[in-house]
Amino acid sequence: MNGNTAKFNFLIIAETTTRLLPVKLAHFYIFTLRLLKAVLSKALRALFFFSMDDLFYSHDDDHLFDLDYHPYTRKRPFSSRLDCDEYDETDDEETNRPKLYLVPYRWWKEAQRGVADQIEGILYTVLSNIDDADSEIVLDLRKGESSRTRDTEEERVSGREYALVHESLWLRTLKRHNDFKTSEEDARSPFIAEDQSQEVFPLQIRLSLSPETNLLLVRISLKDNTVDLYRRACSIFSSRSELLQIWDFSGETSQFVMNEIINLPNISPGKPRKEVRLELHVHGFFVSTNETDDRLAEWSKTDDRFGSNRVKTNNTSDNLSSYLTLTYASLSGSGYRGMGLLGLKGLQNLGNTCFMNSAIQCLVHTPQLVDYFLGDYQKDINRENPLGMNGELALAFGELLRKLWAPGAMRVAPRMFKFKLAKFAPQFSGYNQHDSQELLAFLLDGLHEDLNRVKCKPYIEVKDAEGCPDEEVADEYWQNHLARNDSIIVDVCQGQYRSTLVCPICMKVSVTFDPFMYLTLPLPSTTMRTMTLTVISTNGIMLPTPFTVTVPNCGRLKDLIDALSAACSLANDETLLVAEVYKNQIFPLLEEPSDSLALIRDDDTLVAYRLPKVSERYPLVVFSHHRLERPYGFGVMASDWKPFGVPLVARIQDLSIGAEIRNQFLKLLSPFLMPVEDIVNDYDGDETGNTVNENSKMEDIVSSFVSDSDSGSESGVENDFHLNTDFKFYLVNKMESVEIKMNEPVPIIGFNEELLNVSVHWPDKMIEKYDTCILSSLPDVFKPQFFTRRPQESISLYKCLEGFLQEEPLGLDNMWYCPRCKKPRQANKKLDLWRLPEILVIHLKRFSYSRFFKNKLETFVDFPIHDLNLSNYISHIDGQLSHFYQLYAVSNHYGGMGGGHYTAFVDHGRGRWYEFDDDRVFPISEDRIKTSAAYVLFYRRVGDMRFTK
Repeated sequence: MNGNTAKFNFLIIAETTTRLLPVKLAHFYIFTLRLLKAVLSKALRALFFFSMDDLFYSHDDDHLFDLDYHPYTRKRPFSSRLDCDEYDETDDEETNRPKLYLVPYRWWKEAQRGVADQIEGILYTVLSNIDDADSEIVLDLRKGESSRTRDTEEERVSGREYALVHESLWLRTLKRHNDFKTSEEDARSPFIAEDQSQEVFPLQIRLSLSPETNLLLVRISLKDNTVDLYRRACSIFSSRSELLQIWDFSGETSQFVMNEIINLPNISPGKPRKEVRLELHVHGFFVSTNETDDRLAEWSKTDDRFGSNRVKTNNTSDNLSSYLTLTYASLSGSGYRGMGLLGLKGLQNLGNTCFMNSAIQCLVHTPQLVDYFLGDYQKDINRENPLGMNGELALAFGELLRKLWAPGAMRVAPRMFKFKLAKFAPQFSGYNQHDSQELLAFLLDGLHEDLNRVKCKPYIEVKDAEGCPDEEVADEYWQNHLARNDSIIVDVCQGQYRSTLVCPICMKVSVTFDPFMYLTLPLPSTTMRTMTLTVISTNGIMLPTPFTVTVPNCGRLKDLIDALSAACSLANDETLLVAEVYKNQIFPLLEEPSDSLALIRDDDTLVAYRLPKVSERYPLVVFSHHRLERPYGFGVMASDWKPFGVPLVARIQDLSIGAEIRNQFLKLLSPFLMPVEDIVNDYDGDETGNTVNENSKMEDIVSSFVSDSDSGSESGVENDFHLNTDFKFYLVNKMESVEIKMNEPVPIIGFNEELLNVSVHWPDKMIEKYDTCILSSLPDVFKPQFFTRRPQESISLYKCLEGFLQEEPLGLDNMWYCPRCKKPRQANKKLDLWRLPEILVIHLKRFSYSRFFKNKLETFVDFPIHDLNLSNYISHIDGQLSHFYQLYAVSNHYGGMGGGHYTAFVDHGRGRWYEFDDDRVFPISEDRIKTSAAYVLFYRRVGDMRFTK
């Protein structure tokens, strides 16, 4: 025995000496390459990829000399963000290979109690040569007499029973222990306490079938493993008085035996059986050997200086798995120990992908989805669904979720998921910023279709349910929906609402029951804004007057007109015509009362014309002003007519003669006439202060300048128009311009008879006699003061829900075809919540889009965290289900429309909140969860809070 020990120690010293030198040289070479790689990355980002998202994204700054950050995971060659969704699927071939885990059976069984799905295991009795295993351990696995399920065994479980499971089942068990620890922090389980010092490490094993007995043989060789790992294996499989047994819940051993038996006729006599090499991950065994621990610590210190651990097995150089990394990290005091870090991994920002990272973190922390994707979800993959994605999206999401829930603190690069996402949704390809809610909607729908358990959707004809009780109709609609849609997404995320349409003409009522995946709640119009408009009278008496009114931010044009009418004391026989003035032209007239005020920007210019109601049936004439500008160039005088001032409007009954146009225009100009003293001085040049009758003088002056157009210059040369003393009027449209003669009828043929645009050419003398400054100065809708901010407004989430459920008319572009009227009608629509899902996703509609602009509402929404009570907002009361919800995740958007950044808040249990900012994860207090950046809220159903408090 002493000879064997000396031989074993000699092998340790020899192998250690031969490995350290090439490892150091290789690490120095890798360090140099990474330094160059990081510098190149910084240069490319500075040149091509600066965005607002980059202001928040700076993880490379923290790892300048280690761009890959996780040195044990295989990475593709550097391509930064220039590759436009390129992804080599062979990169994950090794990491996606099924992994087997060996764990203590007691640890495994403890977490399986109360679990509905039963997994059958095969019992093996293990015989080993461990007492004479200098360089190889040989395990002889003999199948037991019978199999059993893990929940039906009531016998005493010995400490020498092990379980063999797949990675998914291991992760699910690990999470259950973690959840138990979270909920029972005060009652420490011996398994949980033990896990604080447990590690995960890999063993290279060789599996074969014994040619003599047809029994399974497992070989653990020193040449396939490092010395320290081999020594750990010796400790685990050491010979003791207790019987060693292994339960196989993975099915791998049975599959291997079956394949070998099938291939048995093809094997020549005397030829050695084929060996299959597997990597076995061992977890839950505390091995304490001072000599081994000291050596591991020394090797860990040596390797950490270069940021990588590489070992040589079978004359090939391979990276160890991330779980071996965890072992080394735990020894160095900076990595994973136990289960405390489950679910707290960040996602690398691949380039403006913070929107994707935020949505993913919220979904992968949805309890039901975590349990589902950590289980055997692949059995539900529907590759025949034409609406699905051949299961690729579900597989990519499931693999990403498992990586995020695997132990460790390393970030995850979601390249494969991004590649699959861009493949099936080209709108998300590239590296532009997108909307996290739009991604969430696509992802939920895509996962549902990929996991739809209905392989062949039946055709279901909708029956006429008129006169039937709503309860019966709703149940029939829901059962019809489930007959075609059955997935984990439907089970967890889908609810049902009642939609009621009422025809405003015949009062026909139509009721349907539709499923919903999430609720999009508008931010109600209780958020106010101030607007300034200029009111222009058409009676020829009052000057334009600005008025500032307060209206709902998301109100309608009718709200603005009502507020303005009260502010300017509008008479009962008057009406207001609102228009936007752009570049001295009316563009456009605002006449539809239901038009949204959100379309009006703060820097727009609005006017409101006071018109008599009696004239509403007369044609509307719009007068636009033009003056002659005379720029000089190269000694040649050129003339051009330029618009100025605010247009004036009037309704004219008689268009039989052009003089009516001129008379109405002069009436509109009367308030702008310069004071009499100024006119007299300008016209007479009299500065002696002679006293005259002002009214008489005014009449003489106006009559001398405002004469009949026919008595003006007949030269017809525009360059000499400044010598004329009267206005000239032209009827214009997009195609032509026709002069209006004073003694002739207005030539309205070929023009819009309801709206006539008249261009008025001003001579120089008239510009001097009227105050055109007043005519040209109009305030903006809202002029923010320097160093001032609008007050932060808040609104309750319940108020948003009420706005979603209130009755409103359909838009003109979304008319409903009334089956009774046989015509499209602008029906009134009312939504009611009927069936609530287990997971309620609420989207706050902060962004609005139109043809001309985009806008974001920064309103603070006060949403409940622990006690969202929807009892008063659901129409169908089901006594068996609670209507109380608790918040567990929030997707946030910071910034405006031009650029922004997404993060996520996640409740990790017992009110411990964490912020996920791409690859950075850090705790956050609960009182900081509510912000004006909250965009998508995730709630889970809980018991009635009135009885659980």
